[in-house]
Amino acid sequence: MIQIAIMGLGTVGTGVAKVVAENARQIERKLGEPLQVKTILVRHFKDGPYRQLMTDDFAKIEEDDAIRVVVETIGGVEAAYEYTKRALNAGKHVVTANKQLVAERGCELLALAKKRGVNYLFEASVGGGIPILHPLTQCMAANRIDEVYGILNGTTNYILTQMVRTGAFFSDALREAQQKGYAEADPTADVEGIDAGRKICILADLAFGRQMDPADVPMEGISKLSLRDVKIAQRAGYRVKLLGRAVRLGSGRTAYVAPHLIPEERPLASVDGVFNAIVVRGNATGEVMFYGQGAGELPTASACVADVMEALQASPRRDEIGWEADPAGFQDPRELQSRHYFRIDGSLTDAAMAFGKVEVLSEDGETAFLTDPISGLEAAERARGLRVLSCMRVLG
Repeated sequence: MIQIAIMGLGTVGTGVAKVVAENARQIERKLGEPLQVKTILVRHFKDGPYRQLMTDDFAKIEEDDAIRVVVETIGGVEAAYEYTKRALNAGKHVVTANKQLVAERGCELLALAKKRGVNYLFEASVGGGIPILHPLTQCMAANRIDEVYGILNGTTNYILTQMVRTGAFFSDALREAQQKGYAEADPTADVEGIDAGRKICILADLAFGRQMDPADVPMEGISKLSLRDVKIAQRAGYRVKLLGRAVRLGSGRTAYVAPHLIPEERPLASVDGVFNAIVVRGNATGEVMFYGQGAGELPTASACVADVMEALQASPRRDEIGWEADPAGFQDPRELQSRHYFRIDGSLTDAAMAFGKVEVLSEDGETAFLTDPISGLEAAERARGLRVLSCMRVLG
């Protein structure tokens, strides 16, 4: 009997307990012996099917030699960081879905895991139920990864989908997402791009092998996005999606999160609702897309339990997971070249004077247009004399 512990019994922690119980036969067949949740760390005891497993004392996990893997689903950094360090120092594998902790402290925790001869695995931290980190570090290991980008947040993708399908304003679509349980009561991390920003940092760390500090990464969400821009883009054959992007730039790299116009013929444009999609561009494979449910109780728990099984099967640990702590080489994402969408309070003449040749999408008191490919820095400089109402990149 292999015994594990879970820290935190929220949505994902509960899902892990369910997956271990409901898929016990398949898990046992692959591991060669049964897997059992022995202890669950909680702040407050509550009635339910897991009541007899609960403790509020982490030492009962830390000092229990029978517990071989700890699944961290607490969230945040403070307590999760301290408990993760203690578990690793106790010689236990740790699996997590905590994107903030991995983005901010992952390099340190991976180094500690290596020192202790155990695994620190976090497949569930980026794509929920979408397998992306394992393919990125193993299946595409023969590639130089030049770019990773995608729809990394199901809440914002649901909101944008409703704005397109029903013509809902942002506030109404957000309220509906909250009513359906797709958005938190405080949706700030989702709608302001913070959640997607943490995920793109983890992807960049693994793709480029060097720390991507979340504090350096510009994160723009969709809370200020106008329904007017969504409709203009739709009529012109584009869909507006919130993307996280990480791009190799010579010997450096960059990353950011922002809304983009995506041509409707590209597969990413048709990813709707709470679904996520991540595109990896390798110099040998070209573009490869991973698609599925990026969040939710069981999809995320599935990724956590798969990591538990991998940690137990790895001998002694996965050495290819990790990156250098030095954040040097980060470049301003505004140096990237792309077409830009502008909507201005002005005429086509104003647009042409600032940008030269443009593609007009709408002209009715305000003017919406696309520029030729230019850097973000140049776009901002040329638009300086215009009354800009909105601006977005176009995914090329």
